[in-house]
Amino acid sequence: MESGQQNPSYRRMKSIAVGRCLLLAVFLAAATAPIAKAQGTQIEGVVRDATGAVVPGAKVELRAKSYSSQKTTDASGGYAFDNVPETTGTIAVSIGGFQRVEQAWTASGGTPVRVDVVLRPSPVSERILVTAARAPTRLNETPLSDIQLTRDDLKATPALTLDDSLRQVPGFSLFRRSSSRTANPSTLGVSLRGLGGTATSRVLVLQDGIPLNDPFGSWVYWDRVPAESVSSIEVAQEGASSLYGSSALSGVVQFLTRPAHPAGISLETSYGNQNTPDLSLWAGGEKGGWESTVGGEVFHTDGYFIVPGADRGSVDTRARSKHGTADLMIGRKFGEQNEIFARGWYLDDSRNNGTVAQTNDVRLGQGALGANLQLADIGSLKLRFYGVVETYHQTFSAVAAGRNSEILTDQQTVPAQGVGGSALWTRTLGKRQTLVAGFDAHEEIGHTNEILFSGATGSHTKDTFSGGHQRTIGVFGEDMIQIAPGWLLSLSARFDHWRNFDAFSRCVPFALSCTPPLTLYADRSYDAFSPRATLIHQFNSNISWSASVYRAFRGPTLNELYRSFRQGNNVTNGNPDLRAERLTGGEAGIDVIGLDRRLEVRGVFFFNEVIGPIANVTCNLGDPSPCPSVLPPGVITRVKENLGRTSAPGFEIDGVAHITNRLDLSAGYQYVNATVISFPANTALVGLWVPQVPHNILTFQARYSNPSVISFALTGRMAGRQFDDDQNSFTLGNFFVLDAMASRTIGGGAEVFVSAENLFNERYTTGFASTSPVVPQLGLPIVARFGFRFQFPKR
Repeated sequence: MESGQQNPSYRRMKSIAVGRCLLLAVFLAAATAPIAKAQGTQIEGVVRDATGAVVPGAKVELRAKSYSSQKTTDASGGYAFDNVPETTGTIAVSIGGFQRVEQAWTASGGTPVRVDVVLRPSPVSERILVTAARAPTRLNETPLSDIQLTRDDLKATPALTLDDSLRQVPGFSLFRRSSSRTANPSTLGVSLRGLGGTATSRVLVLQDGIPLNDPFGSWVYWDRVPAESVSSIEVAQEGASSLYGSSALSGVVQFLTRPAHPAGISLETSYGNQNTPDLSLWAGGEKGGWESTVGGEVFHTDGYFIVPGADRGSVDTRARSKHGTADLMIGRKFGEQNEIFARGWYLDDSRNNGTVAQTNDVRLGQGALGANLQLADIGSLKLRFYGVVETYHQTFSAVAAGRNSEILTDQQTVPAQGVGGSALWTRTLGKRQTLVAGFDAHEEIGHTNEILFSGATGSHTKDTFSGGHQRTIGVFGEDMIQIAPGWLLSLSARFDHWRNFDAFSRCVPFALSCTPPLTLYADRSYDAFSPRATLIHQFNSNISWSASVYRAFRGPTLNELYRSFRQGNNVTNGNPDLRAERLTGGEAGIDVIGLDRRLEVRGVFFFNEVIGPIANVTCNLGDPSPCPSVLPPGVITRVKENLGRTSAPGFEIDGVAHITNRLDLSAGYQYVNATVISFPANTALVGLWVPQVPHNILTFQARYSNPSVISFALTGRMAGRQFDDDQNSFTLGNFFVLDAMASRTIGGGAEVFVSAENLFNERYTTGFASTSPVVPQLGLPIVARFGFRFQFPKR
């Protein structure tokens, strides 16, 4: 066969092969068509806040007809969705503290679609609080007096310590004007709205639901909480015993710490004058259902002389302090909403209190177990169990006139323990009603062991041992119901039973006799019923008002009942016959938002009356018991007593103005007329001011935020005059301090800053030394520091 000719059978086979190839090509084209469509559209973008900082950990939801998917922004604030099978849809972004944003997108030409999102801070009314109702509640569904300080608020505050940051709240005050930076811890009890106090706190202080009040004296170690671990601080400024029982007489302060998700690391370190280095850090994350967080802080300062130069002698030293604290949590998640965890804290704090002989230190350890459970239609259940063990040491002295010599008068050791637990059930019924119920129980054990010396000769006179046990059990319930559109009614009540038992006072004589050598105090028990009612009305999106009435109580602490001590020329005696303080109060206020939500003004009137408030009462010769019949010459003797009644009516007004997206101005003012209105045992005190309570307090802050260029804040606080004692003999004059801070991001999640407190070096009096003649003690002078912050993922 010639080469130019083809076999017919060959041609037929070739045509069949070509046909098969064409058929295969058509089949492959049909098969790959859905795959091409499945590759679809790519959606990507970056989420930032109003300042331009990226926002990691935000939830990004994509919806396109029947298709939906969800992502979380990464460390650089970015997100991406691949193979979206539609060409139109929406992106919704949400994260706590910001308003939810939803944006539409449309794809064309197969090119990736970029959707960048800018988040605005949530309106204050939409923030979620957990303290006021012991359950998550929007701020606009809580009394107007409730306040939340966010992490951004705290970072924009020049103050180094958490208690100084809280002074942005006009009604917040410690027992004395001094800061926890250097002050004696037993003077760091807190009160709100002018209720005053002794060293004991009239406010319950919590960290994630665990009490921080000292089990023996109820003062607060503010350095227990590493600053970097704090997510927000909530302040409830009304009597809160209806949910929290004793210690919440004038309210609750709660530190809410950062959760393990989103994972990250952050630290702040600084160095300032008075040789003041500080380091605070936090880290957290989760993997495979396990989660953990760790926080820590170390601090040191050489401090300052608390006695003015003109009065200073050779015994005076700088008031120094140093501390280290740690906080570790390990948890296990079951599903999305159930978890169990274990947590531990440790604090080591030591201080010099301004003279060679006066020092104190504390070692404290605390552990907690907890569970957060979602029980489907039954509701949610939170369980907490905790125990705390501490040992507190302190020395006191008598300083001679001229302040060139001092004699040790008291070496005190206080071992104290506390144990407690709580169960909290919450259930939402439909969209209009939430029920809360629970119980808690706790017991405190504490004894003060004191070696006493003569204030004249320094000879060992006697040893004393005193203390006892306290046990408290409480049950409570709350019903929050929307009774009509825009109207919310909240009713809560609690019953407490507490008991003091196994109390004693023993004395071992050396140079002086003991009469009697042993006293066994009778067991005593008390009951308290604490109701509260709150009505809130939202007129519209710009105007709301609220009104509350309540009763609250505070039982005396072991320190107030059984401890007597001498500080310099002052002797303060405990009183085992003290009764509980009982408060009746109410408030009413209005909140107005205007100028396209750029201005918010809030005003609240309040009235509180306390029956039987515990005070340090100065004894005069001839005063009835519990004052001693014989008063030592040259010594001021005070005894803890229940006064008849005190009242604290007043009002507060504050406002926030969002001048631009970067500049905010805020201010607050409180007036309270806290006076003694009844005390049959000593009518001379009637009409006098409650000690340690100024009638006027003003605060303000200006904040400008532009992290890539510069951010700055100015914070001011003015306090009117107040008195250091019950007889209003020692006046503490008015003062004004101004603080400032400036910061700038330098990339990679890093930031540098400088800050100064008491910028004008205002010299103000915080109290008077227990000497004859009395000598004023001064507050913190100007202090400045520079520092570095780092956060990963960066914001």
